[in-house]
Amino acid sequence: MLFQVEMTVKLPPEMPAEQAASIKLTEKEYSQELQHQGKWRHLWRVAGSYSNVSIFDVEDNTELQELVSNLPLFPYMEISVKPLCRHPSSIREDDN
Repeated sequence: MLFQVEMTVKLPPEMPAEQAASIKLTEKEYSQELQHQGKWRHLWRVAGSYSNVSIFDVEDNTELQELVSNLPLFPYMEISVKPLCRHPSSIREDDN
């Protein structure tokens, strides 16, 4: 199943810079592993904000919840999820 996931990160202003950097590094490593596995298919930065729009390709809602809730930045995120399905006019064979 494909899902569009929009994530906006809101770190507390009082968080020490070293702690924020450590969380961000762990987040990067985790997200890149999910990308290598093919579960996190696309990742785009939203220009001008600490946000992204991503496409996940997972088995079901439960797997998506598990992956997203394990993101190190999850406690500091506002998240919006939309299930996706193939558009009948799409010419791409791999967007199902």
